[in-house]
Amino acid sequence: MEAFGFTREDMGSDEFWVWPDNWQAVDVFITMGTQWRVGMAGATGLDYGVLNDVMRLHGIKKRGRDDVFAAVRIMESAALKVMHEK
Repeated sequence: MEAFGFTREDMGSDEFWVWPDNWQAVDVFITMGTQWRVGMAGATGLDYGVLNDVMRLHGIKKRGRDDVFAAVRIMESAALKVMHEK
């Protein structure tokens, strides 16, 4: 995270709780951590081109992918806000 301007203190505790209904989306988002598109102004968003493959590899059925995608986009938006705060 240092590459994005974060310090260890910015991260706070390593622990966080995830509701069981959200675990698949969090797992996909964490896996997508190496898929950020970055421009001159920093991160611009995730590379959605690989998202379907990641969901398939995580065993997410096609009928559940829309919900996981929506949740990943919420986390992506929140992450971008934090990355661009400084």
